[in-house]
Amino acid sequence: MKKLIALALVAFLGLSTAMAQQVDLRRKINVSGTSETEVTPDIIYIGISLKEYLNGKKKVEITELEKQLYAAVQKAGIAKENLTISNLSSWNYATEKKKNPDFLASKQYRLKVSDLNKFNAIIEAIDAKGIANTNIESYDYSKIESLKKELKIKALMAAKEKAAYMVEALGDKLGSVIEIQDGGDNIVQPVYRSFAMKAEMADAAGAPEIDFKKIKLSFTVNAIFEIK
Repeated sequence: MKKLIALALVAFLGLSTAMAQQVDLRRKINVSGTSETEVTPDIIYIGISLKEYLNGKKKVEITELEKQLYAAVQKAGIAKENLTISNLSSWNYATEKKKNPDFLASKQYRLKVSDLNKFNAIIEAIDAKGIANTNIESYDYSKIESLKKELKIKALMAAKEKAAYMVEALGDKLGSVIEIQDGGDNIVQPVYRSFAMKAEMADAAGAPEIDFKKIKLSFTVNAIFEIK
């Protein structure tokens, strides 16, 4: 019985020692750092909708509007593959025309640009009465991944700097980093409004004005440092 008690005591003491060794008794400081910037989107996808219309008794055909669009895109120095048809409502144009002589065909295009000024120039070169509407479909920044890396490093350095001056204010020194946690990404995309250009307003309307709104990127890094 005594042997069993002795063994249990040894086991308990051994467990207590192991647990004590696992407790981190180092003095620590837990801080966060943030880095942010704004960039102008350089990849912008724009939707353009063209529609036939009646100019008196004469119909302005979709083919004529399409020629104007392609010519304007070429003049703007945009590669032709950057303009694609996204939706076509006139596949049955011949059939619909037989059924209804007043049928007006329409086409929707998707244009990739890097400069919104070029988009304005393109719209100005097209018969305004043939433009049903335009809208920003999506946008991106070509160097966003490398920028993320750069900003997260800056956020980490900001956390270290913060920890250093807080610790030194108490007369201590900052030790090595114990733990680093990514605080997550915060990317705020700009919101653009759609631009409708109805035929009855076309005479008074010029190219739609689009403000250059920026993408805001903000990154936070949490870090724990040892206090010496």
